[in-house]
Amino acid sequence: MTVIRLLPPELINQIAAGEVIERPSSVVKELVENSLDAGASRIEVDIEAGGARLIRVRDDGGGIHVDELPLAVASHATSKIGSFDDLEHVASMGFRGEALASVSSVARFALTSRARDQDAAFRIEVDGGRLQAARPAQHPQGTSVEVRDLFYNVPARRKFMRAERTEFAHIDDLLKSLALARGAVEFRLSHNGKPVRIWKAARDEQAALQRVAEVLGEEFPARSLRIDHAMAGLSLSGWVGLPTASRAQADSQYFYVNGRLVRDRIVAHAVRQAYADVLFHGRHAAFVLYLELDPAGVDVNVHPAKQEVRFREQRLVHDFLFRTLHEALAQTRAGLNTLPVMEPMEVAERLHAVSSAVTAWPGQFSQNRLNLGVRDEPLADYAALLGTTPSVPLAYAPMPTTEEGETPPLGFAIAQLKSIFVLAENAHGLVLVDMHAAHERITYEKLKNGRVTSNLRSQMLLVPLSIAVSAKEAAAAEEHAEALAEWGLELSRSGPAQIVVRRIPALLEGADVGQLSRDVLSELAQHGSSRRLQELENELLSTMACHGSVRAGRRLGLPEMNALLREMEATERSGQCNHGRPTWVQLSLAELDKLFMRGR
Repeated sequence: MTVIRLLPPELINQIAAGEVIERPSSVVKELVENSLDAGASRIEVDIEAGGARLIRVRDDGGGIHVDELPLAVASHATSKIGSFDDLEHVASMGFRGEALASVSSVARFALTSRARDQDAAFRIEVDGGRLQAARPAQHPQGTSVEVRDLFYNVPARRKFMRAERTEFAHIDDLLKSLALARGAVEFRLSHNGKPVRIWKAARDEQAALQRVAEVLGEEFPARSLRIDHAMAGLSLSGWVGLPTASRAQADSQYFYVNGRLVRDRIVAHAVRQAYADVLFHGRHAAFVLYLELDPAGVDVNVHPAKQEVRFREQRLVHDFLFRTLHEALAQTRAGLNTLPVMEPMEVAERLHAVSSAVTAWPGQFSQNRLNLGVRDEPLADYAALLGTTPSVPLAYAPMPTTEEGETPPLGFAIAQLKSIFVLAENAHGLVLVDMHAAHERITYEKLKNGRVTSNLRSQMLLVPLSIAVSAKEAAAAEEHAEALAEWGLELSRSGPAQIVVRRIPALLEGADVGQLSRDVLSELAQHGSSRRLQELENELLSTMACHGSVRAGRRLGLPEMNALLREMEATERSGQCNHGRPTWVQLSLAELDKLFMRGR
């Protein structure tokens, strides 16, 4: 064996740099977070060659005293914590004290700072791990950090850097996330001497929402819901995108814990479950959410780059996030929330289809509406499987009354197009409704409510099924046996890593009992709760609702169409069908005027 020896400080710092400094954006992250911790209200970031040649971060924070400048670049020297108690209540962005030492070990480094109580600024430089003495310099109150020739002395690391455009894109994305975290701070970003981003300080909620729009797109505010809820020492605020504003990638998801952007599996799982009933398969929600809790309830010291956290009460946080978002999304009734927005080309295509239909059916229009017959066709009574009362056919659904002179959110029906779409007029203009998708959501919600309000039937297995699971999953089955029984799933632990399934929900007859039990126990063991049973039942009810809803091609009379509109306004999540597709769109008078060039 070789002799055990201490590593030299320069090598220690370079090893630490391998954990903390992945690419130029990692350097920007550490420097900007230091500026935020210094109380800066304005931060300027200048980049050259994607960060390979220069990274300069300047702020107007509290500055560093000349006597402390050498300590600023020393390994594990910090002003942010001083005891173990401080470590358990971290409220700053950084606290480990290794960032500047790591950066200065793999680049040509300079730090210039002027503290509030100093008459002059001072500058120190570090080159190849060699610290030079501080000397006077010109600088306003605050700090500037210059990082030149990143990885110049670590050629192997420099080879892993990507193209200039790619590295700058990572820096740009990072600054966007930090700008969302601290709305009261002004951020400026330039690349190769040219200004790229300027985020002015946001002093109120409207300005904060404008900053969100600059990051997530100008259409996001109009297609999002405001969240502001507190309970049990937890507070959640921010904005979540409507299901109809989902994205193909999870690139517009920003979640902050006490001001720190994190990627956490507990959070991801809770958000995914909250959207499970309203998102199209493969789509991802967009959101900007801020979770505030006691710093003692979250451990931020579990990842070198502080990108992950660990919650002390994981189940509490998970359930709080899920319930808050689930209840907010449940209120997305058609016409009562933000109007679905159509892209200009999509509007033109829809109107072209309308005009084509009018041209093709000239004899079927009378008194500004289609001359349609009414055919009473009762719905299939799938609810009987649940032991609930038969569903009411659409033609006989009661229509809620409105106050005199009040126009309902979705307005009143004026025609049916191709026996697929309902056309209605409201206060904003024209409403187009996909009648099958809309009625599918209405039927689905009724079936779910019927399941909740009735006694959920379960079925005893003829031969109990023994399943081998992990010891952790077996313990979860024992701990949550009572909760599972309420859903009709009876599990009992028969050994250290063995369970027995005796009863399953009647709705899930024919399902793979073994895989179902493993999925449920895996979620219980990992998250402390599981919605797998409910999700499977929802999938079955969704299929029932699809087959039990009014089909495309059926002619509806005006009373039926108006009844459908009123039920949409009264049904939760009616803005989209069970598969996440929108059930209605709004064409405003302004959009119609623009399409027909009125007023030009």
